[in-house]
Formats: sequence, C-alpha cells, structure tokens
Amino acid sequence: MTQDKRNFQLLVVDDDSSLREFLTIMLEREGYRVTAATDALTALKVLRSGRFDLILSDIKMPGMSGVELLDVVTAEAPETIVVMMTAFSSTEDAVDAMKRGAYDYIVKPCDNDELRLVISNALERKALKQENVRLKKELNKLQSFSGLVGKSKAMRAVYELIDKVADNRVSVLITGESGTGKEIVARAIHQQSSRKNNPFIAVNCGAIPENLLESELFGYEKGAFTGAERQKSGLMEEAEGGTLFLDEIGELPQLMQVKLLRVLQESEVRRVGGSRSVKLDFRLLTATNKNLTDEVAAGRFREDLYYRLNVIELRLPPLRDKKEDVPQLIKYFCARRNAEDVVVAEDALRCLTAYHWPGNVRELENVVERCLVLGQTNVIEKSCLPVELVSPCASPEVAVHLPADPFDLDAYLLTIEKSLLLAALQEAGGVRKKAAARLGMTFRSIRYRLAKFDLDREEEAE
Repeated sequence: MTQDKRNFQLLVVDDDSSLREFLTIMLEREGYRVTAATDALTALKVLRSGRFDLILSDIKMPGMSGVELLDVVTAEAPETIVVMMTAFSSTEDAVDAMKRGAYDYIVKPCDNDELRLVISNALERKALKQENVRLKKELNKLQSFSGLVGKSKAMRAVYELIDKVADNRVSVLITGESGTGKEIVARAIHQQSSRKNNPFIAVNCGAIPENLLESELFGYEKGAFTGAERQKSGLMEEAEGGTLFLDEIGELPQLMQVKLLRVLQESEVRRVGGSRSVKLDFRLLTATNKNLTDEVAAGRFREDLYYRLNVIELRLPPLRDKKEDVPQLIKYFCARRNAEDVVVAEDALRCLTAYHWPGNVRELENVVERCLVLGQTNVIEKSCLPVELVSPCASPEVAVHLPADPFDLDAYLLTIEKSLLLAALQEAGGVRKKAAARLGMTFRSIRYRLAKFDLDREEEAE
C-alpha cells in the first residue's frame, strides 16, 4: 500500500534535547508531520489536544516513564501506535512494553535505517487495519443496513434510496406487504440521518382506538375530558427534533386525516382542550400495506394528504422476489438467538427457498425460531419445517408427458396449480379451510394462491 507520509502525525518523546531535535528533523525530512515533547506528562497534554498516528518514546525519563505513558495511551487512544526507544541495558523493559501493547522497540543509539523501516511498517499496518475496518463497515452496510439484511439487487436498491432520503426532510411513504420490515426501514432512515440522536417515535395507527388517537398524537390539557387530571404532551411533541413514524397510515380515520394534514401544513399542534398551538420540528415517515391510490379512489383516504405523505415512495420487495437473501436471513436470525453454529440441511434449504412466503421476512423468522426450538441438533432439518413448506417441495414419483411442441413451462405449471386449487375447492364444497387442509397448506397460503388466480371473489360456504 502506497503511503502519503504527509497524512501521518508523529509524536517524539525524549528528555534528551539533542536526540529529540535530531529525530524531529530526520522524520520531517521523510515527509511526516512531527510534534516533539520533552517528557511523558507533556506528551499526554499534547496527545489529548490532538490525534497522533504514532508515538516514538524513550522508556527511561524523569517523572512518568515511557511504559507508564504507554499504559495511558493504550487506554485513551488505542488506535495510536507506540514504538519504544531504550538503551541496550534496558531491553527487558522494552520487551515488557511490547507485552503491554507497544508495536516494537529500537535500541539506542538508533540505527536510522532501522528506525525508518520500523515506523514505515507500523504505519502501513495501521493504514491496512483502518482500510479493513472501512471495508467491513461497507460490507456490513450491505449485509445488515441498520437492521436490514440482504444483498440482493432488490435490497441494494432499498439501501441506495435510504441513503438518498435519510438527511432530507422530505416525506417518505414506505409501502410493502405485511412482514417485509417497514418499521425497520423507518428506523434505518432515522439512524442514517442527522436526527439519529433524537427520539424515534413509532405509532401504529390501527392499534389505537379512534376515540383515543387524537389525544395520543396531539396530547391534551388538564381537564380536557373526564380523566384528564394533568397536562400530557402528545407523541408528536415527544418526537421533537427526531422522527415520527406513523405505521398503518391507511387505517387513520378521515377526521384525523384532516387534522394531521393541518399539522403538517402549519408545523404546529394544538393539544386537546388547549387554546394555543405548540410549534413542532419532527421528520415524518409513514407506512402502509394498503394501496393508498385505491383508498383515495374509494374515498377512504384524502387525496391532498396522500400527496403530502407520498413525496417519495419506498417500496419494499416481498421475500418471494428476493429469495437469494433467504440463507443470509436464516443465518442472521440464528445469530440473534445465539445459535451461530446452526446450519441448514440441503433438502430443508430447498424447501425454504421454494416457498412463496406470504408472511414475508416475519414468517421466515417465525419458522427459524420454530426449528431452533424443535431441533435436536445444530442442523435445521426438513422434518422440523411446517407442513406448508414441505409439501410444495416434495418430489413424488409421477409420470411426466411432455407436449409434442415447445411450450411455456411457467404457464403450464400455473394451469396445473389452478386446476388443483379448483379440484380441492370442489371436493371441499367451497370451504377454503378444508381445501387448504386437503392440499397440505395453511389457510393463509390458499388465500394467497386463490387471490393470485382471482378465485377469491366468491364468499366461501361456511
């Protein structure tokens, strides 16, 4: 690795003024930036006021010794390399210093070429270590971006968009199916932004009763309603300086939609029962698994609020569209449960990657947890998988008759799948739960497949 010596700051510590001056001049001629200190205590003051890549220090000095200086540097600035200088008679002290963290030692009188080589090697090692840390951070960013896992093309696009929107106050609408990780993405945006040291407040709009939603979000004054015995700040105020994440925004009642729009337009809120407005400064992120365009068309969601929230849409891909991430996700979930040594059997992995995952990443996490509980060894076996995962990847002996002419395999398989669904429904008298059991799948799975073929419009017979 080619080094630009001007990038390195060195500190020379020696009570011998002539040697100190000589080393300073020599190292500056080499191209390094050099600071000199007459003793260890002075060196500590200098070190605490700046950053140094390497310290070249004598061991024997009046007051604090070089080894004592090394102990403080190791504790306060562990990234700084320390090279010791010692007389031949004190090499035991130098060896002790290396055991305590020194990079190397030079015996006085110093051989200039040896000193240059030791310092050059030490700084090259430091530069390589820093580069490795940087590369590891980049890799971790791709593989586990603030809690997101995956390096598929679809996930890389998500990471890139998070980077672009993180430090911008623009409203972001996070969309995707249930279980794709919308709140994790919201937290990732917050963590990548300049607001990361301020609150992240997450609110599930569908989980708070409609009659409590306004007081929860806006807060209330004492006496505003029965039971309001004191003033209470709302969640919007609690998000001051940080990020407010409104999940399931499509569940927001229409009256609250009007009030939220006004808050966003005015950047202020009035508590329930209050007579004055409170100025607000928060970043708003929202999420939904609904198609808000359809909700607007149906009159259930205000068009003006929709456009206010959907300045940028960040769509999360379903797991079935990024199946190459399944092995890495499994490894991640195992590690979270302190089961890093767990591996997946080949036939089990085939089932896990073949499954369509209607519950997405959340469903995969639940399956992994199930396998860790039921498994008898450190191998996830096919036998511990739920039946809906095993059935589709079973390979019974069947007679295969290929059409005479070239044909579209995907369309042919879809036709077979649709025929099997219809046959199971007919046998079950239209009861989807019975049909699901007949096909060895969950009710959620058959509902997904029926919707795929537009067969779910008829109400099932109970």
